[in-house]
Amino acid sequence: MSPEQAAERAALAARVGALIASEDGAERDAVLEALFAYQQRWLPPYARFCAQRSARAPHALPWSIPALPTDAFRFARISSRDEPELRRCFASSGTTADARSEHVFADLSLYDAAAERAARHMLFPDCQRMQLLILAPPEDSAPDSSLSYMLARFVEWFGAPGSAHFWPLDRGTAPALTRALQTAQGTRQPVALLGTSFAFVHALDALDERRFQLPFGSRIMQTGGFKGRSRELSPETMRAWLAERFGMDEAWIADEYGMTELFSQLYETTLREAALDLPRTPRRLWAPPWVRASVLDPEQLVPTAEGTPGLVRIDDAANLDSVSAIQTADVGVAQHGGLALLGRAQGAVARGCSITADVLLGGSGA
Repeated sequence: MSPEQAAERAALAARVGALIASEDGAERDAVLEALFAYQQRWLPPYARFCAQRSARAPHALPWSIPALPTDAFRFARISSRDEPELRRCFASSGTTADARSEHVFADLSLYDAAAERAARHMLFPDCQRMQLLILAPPEDSAPDSSLSYMLARFVEWFGAPGSAHFWPLDRGTAPALTRALQTAQGTRQPVALLGTSFAFVHALDALDERRFQLPFGSRIMQTGGFKGRSRELSPETMRAWLAERFGMDEAWIADEYGMTELFSQLYETTLREAALDLPRTPRRLWAPPWVRASVLDPEQLVPTAEGTPGLVRIDDAANLDSVSAIQTADVGVAQHGGLALLGRAQGAVARGCSITADVLLGGSGA
């Protein structure tokens, strides 16, 4: 990194850090515009992408800032840092048919700041620490998993004694998980269960028909899809199943929305409302003040009317060293000041999600 870039980055890092620490995010859009200028200048693959998109995006700010589709992270190293500086790589779960997205980092301090701030606000607003029962691989056995990294930090920031991982989720680990849940029942100390929806399906299968009555204040954070073994569950069915098996109100079950390509996470609102005894509002995803979550028309790439489906775009100010403007392939609707997900885009690839490897790697893209 040149001295010029290093000085510019240091100034931006301070602005992003202040934004994450702020209460209202008043400077969010200004910081995102400054990040766009920096990233276009110092990240050649993104600069090429922006040059290709400029003629197709004649909108005013912020929609004139091209959002990089998540597919880009499968085709190229999306980082403004020099290769020798990079010390960590998070990768998507991927499939056998597709290349995995990779997000490389030289510095995780902004990730940590964003993750702690958002989780404190939405998952643990009513307590400093509690016992965490984690249904995911430990960080040392899954070093390329952003979820495992985040959950390891949760243990440091929010975990009480007795916090533990239960992995793999099968009949071998079921007795230990059963004991932890029964202990919580007996001591009346609330616990937090954290993991993927896929993992919860396997955990409930491994626990057979056992049911628990977890203490008031216990909570569940689930993330990812709702597919398991030979069946697929809707979010509503999954929440009802979890509430029945663990003996808790569905309001204490919240989804987390994150991805390899982002530094920040979005959370459903119901858990915070229940924990702080706030008025109940419709279930939706909350974006932290340093994140702009938008639902765009797939052709015009401008916001849809509230309640009208479109493609989800995330502008994440914590993505300093990669690209802050990310176009997902998720479909959602804006509602009640938040975001509700409807699934993945189907059929033909929408213009906002299409990208070709040659553009990122230096070709014409024609």
